[in-house]
Amino acid sequence: MTSPREPHAVLRDGDAPRNSFADVPLRRSPEELWRERPRSRFVRFTLLALALLVAYSWFAGDIQVDDLFTARRRENLERFLTVDVRPYELRDAEWTIGSYARWAWDLGLDRGFQGAVATLGMSILAITLAALAAAGLALFASRTAATARPFEARDRTASNAVRGREWAWRAVASTVRGLLVFLRAIPEYVWAFLLLAMLGATAWPAILALAIHNSGILGKLGAETVENLDPRSLRALRGLGATRGRIAIAAIFPLSLSRYLLYVFYRFETCVREATVLGMLGVVSLGYWIQDARSRQFYDQMVLFVGFGAGIVLCADLFSSFVRAKLRKAG
Repeated sequence: MTSPREPHAVLRDGDAPRNSFADVPLRRSPEELWRERPRSRFVRFTLLALALLVAYSWFAGDIQVDDLFTARRRENLERFLTVDVRPYELRDAEWTIGSYARWAWDLGLDRGFQGAVATLGMSILAITLAALAAAGLALFASRTAATARPFEARDRTASNAVRGREWAWRAVASTVRGLLVFLRAIPEYVWAFLLLAMLGATAWPAILALAIHNSGILGKLGAETVENLDPRSLRALRGLGATRGRIAIAAIFPLSLSRYLLYVFYRFETCVREATVLGMLGVVSLGYWIQDARSRQFYDQMVLFVGFGAGIVLCADLFSSFVRAKLRKAG
C-alpha cells in the first residue's frame, strides 16, 4: 500500500523515479533573479519622464556649470577662506587655536550663547504647541476613529440614521485632513511674515509659524499612526461599550505614544534649524546675529554664529536619537 506522503506519479518506460521537490532549485544566481524580476511599464515610464523633466529643468533654467569655476570665483573663495573668516582682532597677531578660542568665547558670551538659548527655547515651545495641537487633530483625521461606529466593520444593512451619521463623520475627517494639508502646505517663513505684521518683531511670530506648520505635519503622521494600530483590542473595547473618548484614553494614546514621540522628536530637529533661519526676521536669536554680521560684512562673526547653530542642531540631533532609541527599545 502506497504511503499518503509519497507522490503518486505514473512512471513510463525508461523514466527514472522523480521526487516532486527535486525540480525546485535551492539556490539561484543573482543573474537569474535579475532576469526574472517583475517588470512594470509604469515604473519605466515614470523614470523616463523624471529623466526628461530633469533635462528640461537643466536647459530651461539656463544653468551654466562653467560659471562656478571662473578665476573670479576662485579668488573670492580663496579670500573668504584665508582672510574673511579670520577674526579681525587677530589679523595683525599670531593666529593660534588658543587665541581663536578666547575670541570665540568672548563673542559667545556677548551674543552667541544668548542667541543659542533663544533659538533652543523657541524650538521647544513651538514643537510642544505643535505636538499638542496635532494630537487633538489626529484623532478626528483618522479614517478609523472619525466614524459613526469607530473601529467597527462597516455594516451595509445599517439604518438611514446611522448612514447619515457616517456621512457626517466622513465630512469631519475630510475637513480636518484638508486643514492639516493647508497648515503644512504653507512654509514656516510665509507664516512668520504674516504673523510678523500682526504681532510685531517678537519671538511669537517665529514660534507660532513653526507650531502651525509642524502641527500640520504631525497631525497627518499621527492620524496615520492611529489608522495603523492593531484594531483587535480597539474593537474589543468598543464591543464592551466603551465610548470614543474612553477608547482614545485607554487604548489609542498608550498604543501610539511611542511612535508619535518618534515623529515629534524628528520634527524637533527641524524646528531647531528653522528657528535659526526665522531669527533673520528680527527676533533676537542666532539668525538675527547671523543676518546682522552678514549685513555689516563681518564674515568672521557670521561663520562663528553659523557654527553655534550647527552645534545646537547637533546636540538636538544626539538627544533626539537617544530618546528615539530608548522608545524603539521600549516598544
